[in-house]
Amino acid sequence: MSFLPPPPFSPIWPTKGTLADRALGYLMDGARMNHPEFEARTQSWRLGAVVFQLRTLGWPVETVEIPAPTAENPHRIIARYHLAPHHVAQALAQLGAA
Repeated sequence: MSFLPPPPFSPIWPTKGTLADRALGYLMDGARMNHPEFEARTQSWRLGAVVFQLRTLGWPVETVEIPAPTAENPHRIIARYHLAPHHVAQALAQLGAA
């Protein structure tokens, strides 16, 4: 319903030490992360599930599709995730006010 104002930005922080917490930390630091990069940092191949969890908690994680061709699939597309800088600033401001 586009005639309604957007809800206020009030995401829930994930539980400390979880993959969602680690991913959010990377995103809050300005990282733009895709699956291979997340796997290299965490040894987990679950980035899509982690992003889903963050979105469920109210984090507006954005997705950009990027080409990632392979020999087997030359038209392969993967997702790269990030948080907009203004959302990072809002989250940091809310954290500081808490």
